[in-house]
Amino acid sequence: MNRVVITGIGAVTAFGKTWPEIQAAMLRYENAVRYMPEWREVTDLNAKLGAPVDGYHPPAHWTRKQLRSLGPVSQMCVEAGERALEDAGLLDDPAIRDGRMGVASGSSTGSPRDICDLAPLIMYGHSEGFSANTYIRMMPHTTAANLAIFFGLKGRLIPTSSACTSGSQAIGYAYEAIRYGQIPMMLAGGGEELCHSEVCVFDSLYAASLKNDAPKTTPAPYDRARDGLVIGEGAGMMVLESLEHARARGAKIYAEIVGFASNCDGTHVTRPEQETMYRCMEAALAQAALPPQAIGYVSGHGTATEQGDIAETRATARLFPHGVPLSSQKSYLGHTLGACGVLESWFAIEMMRDGLFMPTINLQHPDERC
Repeated sequence: MNRVVITGIGAVTAFGKTWPEIQAAMLRYENAVRYMPEWREVTDLNAKLGAPVDGYHPPAHWTRKQLRSLGPVSQMCVEAGERALEDAGLLDDPAIRDGRMGVASGSSTGSPRDICDLAPLIMYGHSEGFSANTYIRMMPHTTAANLAIFFGLKGRLIPTSSACTSGSQAIGYAYEAIRYGQIPMMLAGGGEELCHSEVCVFDSLYAASLKNDAPKTTPAPYDRARDGLVIGEGAGMMVLESLEHARARGAKIYAEIVGFASNCDGTHVTRPEQETMYRCMEAALAQAALPPQAIGYVSGHGTATEQGDIAETRATARLFPHGVPLSSQKSYLGHTLGACGVLESWFAIEMMRDGLFMPTINLQHPDERC
């Protein structure tokens, strides 16, 4: 069994691309949520809030050819990947292109605007907007494929398009690949681009916040007055290596990954189960050979939805009866879907390194059921 460490991190968020920028924004205890006037004409959408990466443009040094297959979600993931590889000192290292580095990445969906270009082709048999790259930009595994192609990575490819767990599973499956000796390096993470279509999904489930006139007061995870989630966007990528490989090249090490578990409820698509959450965390601790008392912080999922908040906090309290600090970083950037697992992992690592605790903002009156 190999020990697995994180040696590079890159991100694109509504608060910036570096930890000092993000930390400074978080310490203002104000979120990135705003009213979206561009959605005024979407008459079937009640929730008109989002946490966008305003003014995003891909790096100026990228070529037109490189950009052809990259929708916005892939652009953000590839930029995050480039920053992570540079941070790890591997961007120009030929070792990443000979099969020794793979990719694990995902998003909830591909780029919605490209899906729109495909729709007329399906419905009417023609589409002026359709091109050879349309499917590459819209396919659910667009981030994983584009990362591999952009950087010439020839190792194993693991698409993790599993909605909110896309980034988390990418880190976990990359960790397992290295732990069990299948490959020495992986680029792992995920991303999401903001589209009103995603908000419509949660709006139809009565799970999206409707505080259109008070965007800074929502989402409010774990609060009895919460009224739903807010969708955000962004991307994050991490370079994972075996400890032996990292030490041999003198890499800096952010943290070690010591346990991972994944399961599913097997009951309902959107209704989380307390028991399954408990079993998943319990299994991760067992793999890490750590007692609950060894854990100093839990990064909560904290979407600000009733069923999710209650199930999650009860499962956590059962596993940690002695008590442990918990907060939801979605209160700052909204729910970034495919990106949240990797971004929130990164923030937790930086908080641990800085001896800093970022509380859940907008939490005024904790729900007694949580």
